[in-house]
Amino acid sequence: MKREASYFRSVLEQYLSGHHPEMGDCDSFLCSRSEEALGVYAEALKNGASYPEAEELANEVLYKGLHFSAYDMIEEVLWNEFSEEIPQGVAERLAAILLGNKAIAKAIAAYRPDDDFDSKPEYDLLYTELTGIIQLVMEKNELPAFGAARH
Repeated sequence: MKREASYFRSVLEQYLSGHHPEMGDCDSFLCSRSEEALGVYAEALKNGASYPEAEELANEVLYKGLHFSAYDMIEEVLWNEFSEEIPQGVAERLAAILLGNKAIAKAIAAYRPDDDFDSKPEYDLLYTELTGIIQLVMEKNELPAFGAARH
């Protein structure tokens, strides 16, 4: 099936909104990445690739550097470690808020996560570190999850 740049942009926008909400307003990134994906797609078709093969190659370009998601990891920590205290719908909103926390951002940056990060031993170390940071943030801000706000 023939694709246009708008198709790749739409696919990327949808992916970013679900996994990298902090990047959703990055119009220049969306434009350049979708144009690059379209170029790879067109070149692959020109070189004899099938439509599915061309789309697979375009997707490699589209999602490059985006496989690891700090938002997803924070959400995973909230769901797994704080599921009794925080409902899933709240966890999704809280993950977006925590993504902007300086301590969390600093911890994530220290590991320099890449597309294969979830298969590395450092993933578990960061997961543990984030669990502790999130607990401290919640306690410091007296969020009900730890009973501090319930008097």
